[in-house]
This record gives sequence, structure tokens and C-alpha cells, in this order.
Amino acid sequence: MDTDRRLSEDELIARYFAPIAGEGGFGMRDDAAALTPGEGNDLVVTVDAIVAGVHFLPDDPPAAIARKALAVNLSDLAAKGARPRGHVLSLALEEGWREDWLAAFTQGLGHAARAFGCPLLGGDTVRANGAYWLSITAFGEVPHGEMVHRFTARDGDVLCVSGTIGDAALGLALRSGVTEPWALHIGIQSRVFLTDRFLHPQPRIALADILRRRARAAMDVSDGLAGDLAKMCKASGVSAEVDLEKLPLSGAARTLSGSHPQLRDRLVTGGDDYEILCSVAPDDLDDFLNECGQVGIAMTPIGYFRPRDFAQNDCSPIFSDANGRKQYEKGSYSHF
Repeated sequence: MDTDRRLSEDELIARYFAPIAGEGGFGMRDDAAALTPGEGNDLVVTVDAIVAGVHFLPDDPPAAIARKALAVNLSDLAAKGARPRGHVLSLALEEGWREDWLAAFTQGLGHAARAFGCPLLGGDTVRANGAYWLSITAFGEVPHGEMVHRFTARDGDVLCVSGTIGDAALGLALRSGVTEPWALHIGIQSRVFLTDRFLHPQPRIALADILRRRARAAMDVSDGLAGDLAKMCKASGVSAEVDLEKLPLSGAARTLSGSHPQLRDRLVTGGDDYEILCSVAPDDLDDFLNECGQVGIAMTPIGYFRPRDFAQNDCSPIFSDANGRKQYEKGSYSHF
């Protein structure tokens, strides 16, 4: 869909964004959107920016980029126990952007917005000086005062994580063309599965209500299990003990890490899982696991929270397996 004449900003919005706008976005004909929370509810707001070459590869499918940008925000809302209500988008297009790319991007965004129940309400479109990037601010709601925090885990709570860990880190390596032995001999089914886990994270929206009822603390795993757990521990003033043998792994990750043990650390420290990490009181654990199972999401206890090292004022979590106990010095991914 290349044209000799570039669309103006107003034409671009009218052609590609107005058709996917939801109620409250007024067809993108106003300067702001309107959003009214349900009676007795609080608004929960989260924002994430993703940048080409950092959070996604420049040749990733544009529909997948759009879906991922929305999904990572909805993962944050789910961890807070919030149901999505809408989102706004800021998009910076690189020099030489193509209309066919933008058409596929907005088609993917519209599909994701409908699938996740989080309509587009507005935004801004500009031209980037370098790599293109986008930022989504998502809005959710919870009953008044019931947002789930990351800083409220307690000594003795059970540590749980949803889904499986480490798939996306392996998928990113495969998308990046890594030439390590494990990647050169991987089967096609495993390659497709792991790549899909990187390209299409699944926000655990169905867990939101359960987390509000049962979890003491929660956050999503975006920058790696080890680093994000360290954040939760530091914020809560506790430490944690993780049994590495209990980590939930997909069949592909389990097979690869069994044949190539050096991958195990990557599974624990790699990012882009977008699973839910949470603390649950022991008395609530059985009900919590049953309720998660009822919505079709596996939740696995992998350890427990414990007192921090008061002498060193150290909240770093400890990871143990048959080879002993260790801490991961590498924290979560940092942009600075």
C-alpha cells in the first residue's frame, strides 16, 4: 500500500485508528477520551513503552508487535487484580514507514483490543528520529481499595507462579539467530512453540479476580523470574526460598534444559514471560490453586517467603536444587 504522497496525521488517524476506536474514544474526533469507572471502583493505570531492538525485533510481524504492546500492559493490570477498561497509544514511526506496515499493525491492535476487552480510546502519532517505538497506557478497575500490591508479601507466605517460565527467553534467542548448539538441533515444533511464546505473550486476565480474593502480593514476570522476585522481596522487606526443581517448565524448555544444563540459568533470568508471581497465605493455598485451575490457568507453588538477612539487610531470594543453594547476581533487565 505504498503511495507517492504521505498521509497527513489527521488522514492517518482517520484511516487506521478511528475504525478500531472503542466507546469513549469518540471516533478519534476529540482531544481527549472519557472513562467512567463502575460505581465503587478505583481506576488502575499502568504504562509500558516498547522500543525496536530492545523489546521486539525490527522484523517482527507488525500485528504481533501491536498485540504484545497491549498484552504487556494488561499483564500488569492482571497482577493488580484489575479488569481492563481501555487504553491509549503513543506511536513514533521511523523515517520511511510504510502504510502496509501500519495497516497490519492497527489490524493486530484492533483484534487484540477486542480479544482482551480493552478498547482503544485515543493517543498520539509522531515521527521518530531513530528506531520506532510505542507506548501504551492501559486503564483497569478494581473494587475500591482492593488493588493487589507487590510490597505486601509476608514471611511464611507460599510463593507461586502461573504458566511456564523461560519459554520467551529461548524464543527470543531463536528469533535473534543464536548459533548455540541447543538452537541448532531443536525440533521444528519446539522452535515454533518457543518463538510464539516470545511473539505472543498471554496476559493472565482471568486471574485478576482470584488474585484479589486470595493473593497477598502479586506482580507480573516481565524481566525474568529471579530479578522480579528480588523486586518483590525488597519491596516487601522479606526474602524467599525457591526450589528450582519445582519451576514449571514447558515440554520444550524441560527437554532443552535437560540436554543443555547451561540453559537453566537463562530460564530463571530471561524476560518476557508475562506470568504472574504471587504470595499466598498457606491456609488459602488449596482454594487458590483450585480457583486458578477452574479458569484454565496452571499455578505452581515454587517456594516460600522467609525473613530477610537482618544483619546484612539483604532481601535477595535464594534458589536451591540438588547442587546446592545460590543467589542470582543478575537482576532484572535495566534500561540504564
